[in-house]
Amino acid sequence: MSNVQNVRALAAETLYNVVDKGASLNQELPFASQGLPPKDKALLQQICYGVLRYLPSLENYCQHLVEDPLKGKRRIFQFLLYVGIYQLQHMRVPPHAAISETVNALAQLRALGLKGLINAILRSFQRQQIELEEKAELIPVCLYNHPNWFIKQVKEAYPDSWEDILAENQQQAPMWLRVNQAQYSTQEYSDMLTANDIEHTLNPDFIDGIKLAKPRDVFSLPEFDTGACSVQDAAAQLAARFLEPKADDTILDACAAPGGKTCHILELADADVLALDSDSTRLERVKQNLTRIGLGADLQCGDASQPHTWWDEKLFDRILLDVPCSATGVIRRHPDIKWLRRASDIEDLAKLQGDILNSIWPLLKPGGTLVYATCSVLPQENQQQVAKFLANNDDAEHIPLHDKDTVTMPGLQLLPGESDGFYYAKLVKKI
Repeated sequence: MSNVQNVRALAAETLYNVVDKGASLNQELPFASQGLPPKDKALLQQICYGVLRYLPSLENYCQHLVEDPLKGKRRIFQFLLYVGIYQLQHMRVPPHAAISETVNALAQLRALGLKGLINAILRSFQRQQIELEEKAELIPVCLYNHPNWFIKQVKEAYPDSWEDILAENQQQAPMWLRVNQAQYSTQEYSDMLTANDIEHTLNPDFIDGIKLAKPRDVFSLPEFDTGACSVQDAAAQLAARFLEPKADDTILDACAAPGGKTCHILELADADVLALDSDSTRLERVKQNLTRIGLGADLQCGDASQPHTWWDEKLFDRILLDVPCSATGVIRRHPDIKWLRRASDIEDLAKLQGDILNSIWPLLKPGGTLVYATCSVLPQENQQQVAKFLANNDDAEHIPLHDKDTVTMPGLQLLPGESDGFYYAKLVKKI
């Protein structure tokens, strides 16, 4: 095999591993990108994200175009077709180049005998594109490019805005920076970006945040390597602000990896922070992030639902509980979530979240604050979870985060748009 990698072949292999084998795109892309020049890395990511965003439509087109579906050992070539059609439909690659490079991928995939078939199918799509698109738009799963179970749940939860949520999930997420307030004010760092001709905007709802006009390499940002800023979505930046850390507080950041919220807490207050996560590999990311910004926390590998295995019985002043969730609020950043999640997962996740919340609550001091957080838009993981907890725990006081935040419909639900989809609820333990 030539040392020059065909990006379309790599994309087909990556997508096959994600959709058919259940691998995470976050794991597969770095592996597939090894050794690629930056331009090809960006192209690989663009194709993989795009195919995952429009997967139902691409599958539908192929159902009309392919007489005998490519199954078994030939399944990877089905994904190569998706790669080719996505380029023809959504990318600015000249059609002849999109087709030729996709067909050329067969050499790397060791299937030169399929050149004629792949070429013919892609050219058929070109001829029939308008007709195929019109047929697909009559099918909800293709019109919205989300699984039916998710469309149904979002429609029930947000009858007035469900289509907006699905549309936002199909967009590229903005790149937000969190300014390290221990080094610079948000305005000071904004001025530094302006001096470096980096276009950006500020939003008063996110006082630590700066939104870049377009994504860029982090090491092109002023003093990134010394911790002046971090990449973190605006919604996630609210966690530490709602927690309101104070100097000398003892704080538990449960489910802490990769550490963005841990770092933010320490940027706001000289507190004693324990960063807990059940994954030792991901906990290493927390350590790396803390090292870059020059701050420190105690790192502990442990299961938040089993405090007896790691807790030293010293109560915490504040707890940030960013529980494992469906991640349905960050689909635009992780489009593979749509195809890796199942409807049955939500009930299992809700049970796990309830177990963790009930297990962690006893670790909070009387008068202490707990912030419950998810990056989900589903009520079962959010309002319903916290309302149930409040109903079952007389020592939990609900602290409203906005004027419609009530005990029966608690918390703040952010939907994808200016920020990612995120949920927060704030509780104080009664003295």
